[in-house]
Amino acid sequence: MATHSMNSPAADGGRAHDHRDRKGMALIEAAEQALVATGEQWTPMRAAVFTALASFDRPASAYDVTDAVSAAQERRVAANSVYRILDLFVARNVAMRVESANAYVANAHPDCSHDCIFLVCDSCRRATHVDDDALGHMLRDQAEKRGFRPAKSVIELRGQCEACRDAPDH
Repeated sequence: MATHSMNSPAADGGRAHDHRDRKGMALIEAAEQALVATGEQWTPMRAAVFTALASFDRPASAYDVTDAVSAAQERRVAANSVYRILDLFVARNVAMRVESANAYVANAHPDCSHDCIFLVCDSCRRATHVDDDALGHMLRDQAEKRGFRPAKSVIELRGQCEACRDAPDH
């Protein structure tokens, strides 16, 4: 799963956000609640896909998730079903897509809506999700000043994380 940080807690009109990075059952329960709150059902297959996605410590491709679900269920699961579920999760803020990696991460706080800002390590492939409401608002304001109506922004900075940069072989 991606790690998260938050830089501007009050930048969203003063509304308080719950930015606890949930893990394990707390994360699964938060995802279920967030999905159901949008009018969607939390089916056994959706639960299996989310549980598999949340088990990864870095962005996972749909095929990675498919393989994990297939192994857990001891039967082959169709990749197109997993793709549809992952797309639903992204649309409902339960997961986020790391565009440059064509991969997904579980949203550690699915009850908050933020633009996606990722720091993606080219060495270990981990992605750190940064919540920065001020940056998101600035980008939206700039777009709207130009007559553009943004739906969602995804910003990815690629490079090397501190752990990889400090590794002895670098």
